[in-house]
Amino acid sequence: MEMFERIVGIILPVFVIIGVGYVYARLRGETVKSDMTAVNRVSMEVLCPLLVFTALAAKDFDVAHNSTLILAGVLIALGSGLLAWPVARLLGYDVRSFVPPMMYNNCGNMGLPLAVLAFGTAGLSAAVALFMASNLVYFSVGIKIIESGRGGRRTAFLKFLGSPMMLAMMAGMVFAIAHIGLPAPLFQALKLLGEACIPLMLFSLGVRMLDINFKSWHIGLIGAIVCPVAGLAVAWALDGMLHLTAEQRGQMYLFASLPPAVFCFMVAELYQQEPDKVASIVLLGNLAALVFVPAGLWFGLP
Repeated sequence: MEMFERIVGIILPVFVIIGVGYVYARLRGETVKSDMTAVNRVSMEVLCPLLVFTALAAKDFDVAHNSTLILAGVLIALGSGLLAWPVARLLGYDVRSFVPPMMYNNCGNMGLPLAVLAFGTAGLSAAVALFMASNLVYFSVGIKIIESGRGGRRTAFLKFLGSPMMLAMMAGMVFAIAHIGLPAPLFQALKLLGEACIPLMLFSLGVRMLDINFKSWHIGLIGAIVCPVAGLAVAWALDGMLHLTAEQRGQMYLFASLPPAVFCFMVAELYQQEPDKVASIVLLGNLAALVFVPAGLWFGLP
């Protein structure tokens, strides 16, 4: 009972904020999505990069200490894609539509807030390390899978390296490795701005839930199950192989249980890679998180 109450206490605030975003969108109608465009742009270009930078540049972030956790994140992302590939072939899905969302979970919008609630603010830097690992895999291997069989220039990864998020990650790693410190008032100001993106990302996800479409429910349901199950299976295999602290082990299982990222839909829309099916995978996956995230926390929490 104590474990159940602890898990409910972790996930409930996250889904309450998502629910508020959804209810607000339902009351305001379709116009709210255009209203959120500017908010999402500020969040993705300013607030989220600052969250990533301050988490990595913080004095308590140790690159060497988190290297095994970063490796775990990379292996979970790659392993999930490897397990999803035969499922796509067996069921006749386009691999380019099905496999990349299995490799890139919602470790931003949902994972970062959950990590803070489960492990405190000290756990944020480890969650950002996993977020970084997931981004690197998706924007290299994942994008290559989407681009396979297509012509044209292939500049997506290079463009991503110049994005605010990646620049913040690289700057944060430089500060962490070189042990560069910022003046305390400046660092605190940047940290406060960065932390503002956590509730904003969840609220935005709730607004996105307004687009739930059950037309492609079959692939959506399969994807909603395969993503966390494959992630948890790889995490379970790694649990006996990697030397992780108790908190890192919990972070790994939480990361593995997360649903496909909302960003996968945006990329599918950009490439016109069956965006309706990818949207179904993402939206049903985030609904299924009500089941799989508690399972991940149950496996990972001491």
